Amino acid sequence: MAVLSAPSSGVAVSAVLPRMLTIHLNKMPLLAGLSEEALENVARVLLVRTANRKHAVVHKGGAGEHLLFLLSGRMQAVDITADGREIGLSFLSPGDFFGELSVIDGLPRSASVVACEACTYALLPRTEALNLIYKHPVVAERVFKRLAAGIRQSSNFRNILGISNAFQRVYALLDHLSLVGPGGLVVIERLPTQQEISIMANTSRETVSRAFQALIQRGVIEKDAKRLIVRQPAALRDELKVSRLSAV
Repeated sequence: MAVLSAPSSGVAVSAVLPRMLTIHLNKMPLLAGLSEEALENVARVLLVRTANRKHAVVHKGGAGEHLLFLLSGRMQAVDITADGREIGLSFLSPGDFFGELSVIDGLPRSASVVACEACTYALLPRTEALNLIYKHPVVAERVFKRLAAGIRQSSNFRNILGISNAFQRVYALLDHLSLVGPGGLVVIERLPTQQEISIMANTSRETVSRAFQALIQRGVIEKDAKRLIVRQPAALRDELKVSRLSAV
């Protein structure tokens, strides 16, 4: 991943009728179901910005002055280790919000967030974000659940990064990202690039490629456009066991 760079300049939402914007805001999971008045209050103070691929919209250590919403595109939270290596964390999809931790405690950002592709996002100033959380219990509940999910996900990633065998880290990451879709099909929608996976698994892109080829040759996984189909979920978990034994 390229060196983090500053986001592009913003466009104030004041140029857009707040009443029209409330229709879009009501579709966002954090704000769904709020009154039209509450959504209009949010719309009046929102700033909308765009970011090109590889641009950072949040910098680790920066001030938490805004709660952010991803409107379009895809982003990834990344951390920087003491020796300068990037560790990829969770991906963000349209409708997701982020930056809530620093908004709540007022401390610096705990991770950076980078655009994986051209993105549009919105910023809600900290004061208004806190008012939104304090005045609307349903919003507070959704934020708490997001924080809890983040803690669990961080724990899972730490466990994956603690695995000594590189192939096993890749297999564990694929297992972690897999979801059961319609008809029981196990898939990873919008599969991260091999470079992104290598950062998340703390290995090289070449190692990720070899791990994928090994699974494809055994019929365990199958690539389908931008998604990955796990044809044999049990076999993927068996590969984890084999890799674990070979690493002992």
